[in-house]
Amino acid sequence: MATQHSRTAARMMMAPAVIVLLGWMLVPLIMTLYFSFRQFLPLRGGDLGWVGFDNYVRFVTSSSFWPSIQATLIIVGGVLIITVVLGVILALLLDQPMWGQGIVRILVIAPFFVMPTVSALVWKNMFMDPVNGLLAHLWEFFGLAPVEWLSQASLLSIVLIVSWEWLPFATLILLTAIQSLDSEQLEAAEMDGAPPPARFTFIILPHLARAITVVVLIQTIFLLSIFAEIFVTTQGSFGTRTLTYLIFQRVLESQNVGLGSAGGIYAVILANIVAIFLMRIVGRNLDR
Repeated sequence: MATQHSRTAARMMMAPAVIVLLGWMLVPLIMTLYFSFRQFLPLRGGDLGWVGFDNYVRFVTSSSFWPSIQATLIIVGGVLIITVVLGVILALLLDQPMWGQGIVRILVIAPFFVMPTVSALVWKNMFMDPVNGLLAHLWEFFGLAPVEWLSQASLLSIVLIVSWEWLPFATLILLTAIQSLDSEQLEAAEMDGAPPPARFTFIILPHLARAITVVVLIQTIFLLSIFAEIFVTTQGSFGTRTLTYLIFQRVLESQNVGLGSAGGIYAVILANIVAIFLMRIVGRNLDR
């Protein structure tokens, strides 16, 4: 049992790391909050003074705000559905004994280690190019007209690219959860004559509930700040301008740091609302 002296020593050793971490997070947040109440135009006069909540009102009442929220939620929801469904399927397949199982697992997980900009460029030029892309040649082979993916199906294209990046993460977490399942339960159900769909529905899927909620929580937090894939492919055109990309446009393209900082505070609020909601779901599943 830890004594008071050992607990005090542990706190003292942890204090420097905690202080650095708090400073790393709080200083940018405080600066963003400060600039959100000021009219700061770096190339058009600099700091023009205190404007109160004017930046917040302008940002939320702009014609681009709610479409950006809608695009963000569509991309996040689409990626979550694809990665969870395909992640469960891939995890079940990878759990089966096969020749070269280790190599197959490495190949499945490999896309997660590719930089977002690189994967977006690969998809843009090698797969979705309407002239020389692989999908264009596939469409042509079946006698169909090539699809302008990044203009005609822009949101779907972003969802596919991001799903390809995050599918290995979901597969790895779900595969680990499947491997922790007691095989005796499946053997007993099989001996009782339960078909594979019943074994999956009543044994495997409930066992994966915790892993699925963790995957959804972690992916959602990161997906709310998606930027690189949109910047490389559509640059916010054709309805793909997310909240993060809108903030980028306000700060760097419009050179309005105050307005962009207000958008950053809205992004923080949105991320916290989603995180709290998902943490409640995770907490319920972990308590079962």
